[in-house]
Amino acid sequence: MKALVRGFFNSQQSGLVLVIVVLGIVLTVFAGTHEDRRTGTPVNNFLNSYTLMQTATDASFFAIMAVGMTLVIISGGIDLSIGSIYALCGVLMALALKGIGDAGSGLTLGLALLVSLGAGVLCGLLNGVMVVGLRVHPFIVTLGTMWVFRGVAFVASRAQSILVPNSLTRVAKSSLGLESTLCPVPMLVMLLIAAAGSIFLSKTVSGRNIYAVGGNQQAARYCGLRVGKILINVYLVSGLTAGIAAFLGSSFYGSASCADATGYELYVIASAVVGGASLAGGKGSAIGAMLGAVLIVLIRQSIRTLHFDQNYEWIIIGCAIIIAVVLDRLNARMAMRRLIRNAQSG
Repeated sequence: MKALVRGFFNSQQSGLVLVIVVLGIVLTVFAGTHEDRRTGTPVNNFLNSYTLMQTATDASFFAIMAVGMTLVIISGGIDLSIGSIYALCGVLMALALKGIGDAGSGLTLGLALLVSLGAGVLCGLLNGVMVVGLRVHPFIVTLGTMWVFRGVAFVASRAQSILVPNSLTRVAKSSLGLESTLCPVPMLVMLLIAAAGSIFLSKTVSGRNIYAVGGNQQAARYCGLRVGKILINVYLVSGLTAGIAAFLGSSFYGSASCADATGYELYVIASAVVGGASLAGGKGSAIGAMLGAVLIVLIRQSIRTLHFDQNYEWIIIGCAIIIAVVLDRLNARMAMRRLIRNAQSG
């Protein structure tokens, strides 16, 4: 037991988990209660199955994309277009399904996944090829494609919201044997993507190569790593996660439009950075990205539940990014000082 406790507190995500737990306790204490309509018993406004599931659902769309964003940030890049990729994938999926109608749940589901994930992969591939081929900073490239992808979504949808077939909504909102008001599918997909990302980064050669490129790109090149291919792949994965999130989000909410995911770039980057990813590259984790997304959504939930002015949401999230970056730099400096002291004493 002591080993487990020691291992938890030594883990990279222990601080995030503790902050989430403390914030959850604060919300539970100050959220108040309401009367259950069926039983008449008092129910905590935060600590109840519906609110917790809704919080996890809200976090899932950010968290899925934050896993892809984390890979990009670890490699030393950034992807400002991820929200626009989400919008474009959702619009193209809805248009494709509109053309064939609700042609059975199996065919509809297969086509939706093919179009949404395929569009995400193509957008990510384009970003990666431009970053590597043009040798332009990824901030500039993805800033441009952010507008291009959303513009294509705007033209394709004619600025209209496009409904998706009910069969997709039934899949995304399936209760999986729980109460009818609970929809665990987005949360389960989030956990699956975070677990897959964690295994990929920590247990595979390809994942470790991403850390090597982000830590020192020139040294990685001298070691024989195909840096260009690695960078293209991380942007491809980022686009893929945006396609997965778009499929889930459009299916869950029943429609897609060119305005979907506007401003998601902030939330996704914030989730990755708060989750421990270093904007300098070479550091980050998929589990941390998921926890960062949960924390960001809990902050939003706190503002609503405690009846604060919602205009403070952007201020708080912006401050969270700045604090996370400052702490990361302080941690890096302290680590460097420890290495210097050890080298001098040795």
